Amino acid sequence: MESQEEIKKTWDSKTDAKILTLHPILRATASQFINEVEKRIGKQLKITDGFRTFAEQDKLYAKGRTTGGSKVTKAKGGQSYHNYGLAFDCYFTKNGKVDFSHPITPEVAKIGQELGLEWGGAWKSFKDFPHFQLTKGSISVLLAIYKADKKDSSGYIIV
Repeated sequence: MESQEEIKKTWDSKTDAKILTLHPILRATASQFINEVEKRIGKQLKITDGFRTFAEQDKLYAKGRTTGGSKVTKAKGGQSYHNYGLAFDCYFTKNGKVDFSHPITPEVAKIGQELGLEWGGAWKSFKDFPHFQLTKGSISVLLAIYKADKKDSSGYIIV
């Protein structure tokens, strides 16, 4: 596993708590991303989703398919970087609250990309503007590591 850098606090304690659900190799980058966006652009982001269990992912996948609402993901449990703690979703805020009406912009995404993150808003299909991930192998490789039970002492897969 790669070394862990210092995890700096962000402007938001709930975002800090979500960062702590992420894989240890993503935590410092996630906090740096939130802080860099505020420093360089003057916008505060809030992380709403970090690690998700396979069951939580399956529940999201069911939206717009077998349960009400619109489709929010094309990934079933085990098929999302969220399931390995390697992805997070974030939104702009307004008066400290999540502002779902304004998608993440390329200007913000560029900061994430400079830090080595892949932005879901750049995907060719099923654009996912709030989504950022640290791509560490394909999903099939991550699932194989998970199934082989190659995990660290905290339960995160070893990548």
